[in-house]
Amino acid sequence: MASTEPWLMENGSVKVLNKEIRHGRTAHNRSSSSLRKKSDLTLVSKIRFPCLRRCLANIQEVILGTKLSVLFPAIPLAIIGQCFGFAEPWVFALSLLGLTPLAERVSFLTEQIAFYTGPTVGGLLNATCGNATELIIAIFALYERKIDVVKYSLLGSILSNLLLVLGTSLFCGGIANLRKEQKYDRKQADVNSLLLLLALLCHMLPLLFKYAAASSDMTAKATLQLSRASSIVMLIGYFAYLVFQLWTHREFFEAQEDSEDDDDVTEETPVIGFWSGFAWLVGMTAIIALLSEFVVGTIEDASNSWGISVSFISIILLPIVGNAAEHAGAIIFAFKNKLDISLGVALGSATQIAVFVVPLCVIISWIMGITMDLNFNLLETGSLALAIIATAFTLQDGTSHYMKGFVLLLCYFVIGACFFVSNRPLDSDPNGVKMGLQSSTGTVFRA
Repeated sequence: MASTEPWLMENGSVKVLNKEIRHGRTAHNRSSSSLRKKSDLTLVSKIRFPCLRRCLANIQEVILGTKLSVLFPAIPLAIIGQCFGFAEPWVFALSLLGLTPLAERVSFLTEQIAFYTGPTVGGLLNATCGNATELIIAIFALYERKIDVVKYSLLGSILSNLLLVLGTSLFCGGIANLRKEQKYDRKQADVNSLLLLLALLCHMLPLLFKYAAASSDMTAKATLQLSRASSIVMLIGYFAYLVFQLWTHREFFEAQEDSEDDDDVTEETPVIGFWSGFAWLVGMTAIIALLSEFVVGTIEDASNSWGISVSFISIILLPIVGNAAEHAGAIIFAFKNKLDISLGVALGSATQIAVFVVPLCVIISWIMGITMDLNFNLLETGSLALAIIATAFTLQDGTSHYMKGFVLLLCYFVIGACFFVSNRPLDSDPNGVKMGLQSSTGTVFRA
């Protein structure tokens, strides 16, 4: 419809998505597109007033152009519940549901803007906004000095991408293609695995440094300095990764399309204008920030009401609900035997969080005068290490079958059960110097 309705464009011109730009689309773009639906603009096109017509067309494309549009009513309900003093667990649940379609719409809007800026700038924008929900929640948690929530939520995002999303994709893809040998390009997986191992090293050194010293009080400042230095190193590695991904070796990360798909999208055009997309992106980000504030403020009350630990909610529930759209898209493409896209979503998101969002939070906390280091303690760091190692072993041969995905899912279920039975309160220290795991880790080492 967009190709026959030039009035949809604010500048009066329709830009066709040529082969070069189309093949420059990332796996995240194509994964999110699996949950989109075409809008019928027949009634809107009959409106005589151009401004009203464009406004209604944009609303229909942005709000109703996704299969997750049924979850949008959760946003005003969460706001009403917060304003009128509804029960905190309801506000928390509604806020989580409202974040699900917003995350998918942010991906859609960045892709629309990329039509006008080109694949390189669009890739940078997608890399910046790809995990906007996790970053915004982490910033609000830092402002509330809930360091545990920051660490738990970011760790949970990495674990869910590596074990849950990747495991489900490999398992479902293997079941749906039992008589086919599923193959994927190892080049992208190798690069992401190396960056994840770098992040693991930067997380393990503060932990090992702390327990190798004679006194933890004497090493607190040194551990913090080591964490900040390691964060700077990871950010340098991430920017080098962007150069590698968007300029020098772009072909490793492009979501290649089959010949039958090329016939379907040769005339693909943007459905909203540049400035409309930018305005919608700013508005969506503001709403995500508002709902993130609700989530951070009500997570403890929800934990007490439901009888579930904050660690389980932050590590398991937050990543699953917040990135449900992206995860569902990865699984859908695995069913279609397009594992490169599924791997690009799972490994790309895990890498971005591990080497960009986590160190960025450390730097932001440094600027805010809040003490946050890379010591995620023994249980969390051990879970991260085992997840990265298991993923690296799974992807070492370039082929896949359902058993690999099944084992990754079992690993995720065991880790989830571990944090479910581990009911520890949040750290009461306003600077977050110590997490509530000191007695647990001390018991482990004594054993």
